[in-house]
Amino acid sequence: MKKIKIFFLILFFLNSNLFANENTDFEKWKKDFKQRALANNISEKTFDLVMTDTKFLANVIKYDRYQPEFYEDTKTYISKRSSTKKLNKGIDFYLNNKDLINIVENKFKIEKELLLSLMGIETNYGTYVGKMDILSSLATLSYDKRRSEFFTKELLILLKLIDENQIDYKSLYGSWAGAFGFFQFMPSTIKNHAIDFNTDNYIDLKNSHDAYASAANYLKKIGWKKDSPCFYRIDLKEDIPK
Repeated sequence: MKKIKIFFLILFFLNSNLFANENTDFEKWKKDFKQRALANNISEKTFDLVMTDTKFLANVIKYDRYQPEFYEDTKTYISKRSSTKKLNKGIDFYLNNKDLINIVENKFKIEKELLLSLMGIETNYGTYVGKMDILSSLATLSYDKRRSEFFTKELLILLKLIDENQIDYKSLYGSWAGAFGFFQFMPSTIKNHAIDFNTDNYIDLKNSHDAYASAANYLKKIGWKKDSPCFYRIDLKEDIPK
């Protein structure tokens, strides 16, 4: 028993030292990243305001390495994300927002069934948008080597949106990967496709009007064609296992 306690104590101190080293390296990275941000015309005032308290989030690295899309089979993945309960929730959302949904479908030529399905998959109709600190998440993934350049670009775009008063940085809580709002937009998607649909001079992707219309605008811009098939039924030859 004594040996076991000693083993766990050693393990604890090793992990503590690793975490301390990671935090030290992360703070060094932030200093270097600040120069890149300033070179991309982000004001020092904005950078200091929103980046000073960002932290290295070890869980973000864990989530990045263990995404369900990579290890769950199709049946398991789909069964976890579709259910009669979710279907009924989608019907309720439609009935409560019928005017908005029909207006968006007619204006953007995107089927309401598609948009409702996406919203259900992404955030369970706006009831779960994520609780992670997006700035810290993006900073952690930018610091990490695996996909550093991609997340660095996303973080720079987000800082620019904050700098231009298009987004309130205090509202930036979402997924571990930096996605935000009812349809989980990444910063580049916000920049290129989010719209102020209710014309209140503010893009709020946790508001049904802006979020729903922004998702429709995104799909329209990337080439979705209404009433086009998204799959074809095929018959397999007898020698191919179903």
